[in-house]
Amino acid sequence: MKKFAVIGHPIGHTMSPFIHKRLFSLSGIEAEYVALDIPTVYDSESELCKLDGFNVTIPHKINIIDILDELDDKAKAFGSVNTVYNENGKLKGFTTDGVGCLKALRNHGSGFDGKLLILGNGGAARAIASEAVLTNSGADITVCVRTGSEGKGEELKSHLLRLSPNAKITVTDYVTETVNNTHYDLLINTTSVGMYPNAGISPVPKSVVERCDAVFDCVYNPGETELLKIAADLGRTVIPGIEMLVFQAVAAHEYWYNAKFDREDIMKLCTDSASETERLFRKS
Repeated sequence: MKKFAVIGHPIGHTMSPFIHKRLFSLSGIEAEYVALDIPTVYDSESELCKLDGFNVTIPHKINIIDILDELDDKAKAFGSVNTVYNENGKLKGFTTDGVGCLKALRNHGSGFDGKLLILGNGGAARAIASEAVLTNSGADITVCVRTGSEGKGEELKSHLLRLSPNAKITVTDYVTETVNNTHYDLLINTTSVGMYPNAGISPVPKSVVERCDAVFDCVYNPGETELLKIAADLGRTVIPGIEMLVFQAVAAHEYWYNAKFDREDIMKLCTDSASETERLFRKS
């Protein structure tokens, strides 16, 4: 039996096993898929090498690169990895965050056109913003970082401009953005603010959400975060993180064994995954 996992720290109530087990079942493949709480990837390299493949979540999407043998072109360009395949003992890294996000956005009539406000500057922000500038070379992106993290924000800006010199990239902080009057077509939260067990917190106040036409939250546990609740109450287009998780999982299976799925099955998996997330969260 093939062995796969999702690694992160903390791992909490991750939906990855539910989603990936369904995808393996749809493909007719017998595989074990578990969640592994790994504080540091450097101390767990031998354990990870025993897996046939694994997914990577917060906070390892960048530092996992240090123990990999190879990166595909997009993961190399993005500098972020969320999917790893063990090919004859060699670990190869891929990124499916960007394409997973884009497919989720398009499900709701949104995308990377217009003005984007991205909260955070970690691995997910890097992957999504990179996908945005490759999809739309003239992308207009504001990256919002915590006070004191401006340097990391500027590094991300430089990275994005190397990928697409025609892009317009601005770096700001949360204090400045709260009093800003800029209108955005889409707000994307890539931080872990509002994630279980610290639900009920929004990374930005209502005054920021009011200036955004659509809101996407990478956090999927709980299914409706405080940020999405604020957006829904304001009548904004709301895009749940569970859809990105499902679409990026589909892309991972395509890398692992060239999987093919029916769209109807994937949309049902999105619905079922949202229900399962709610069940687990309510149970807690």
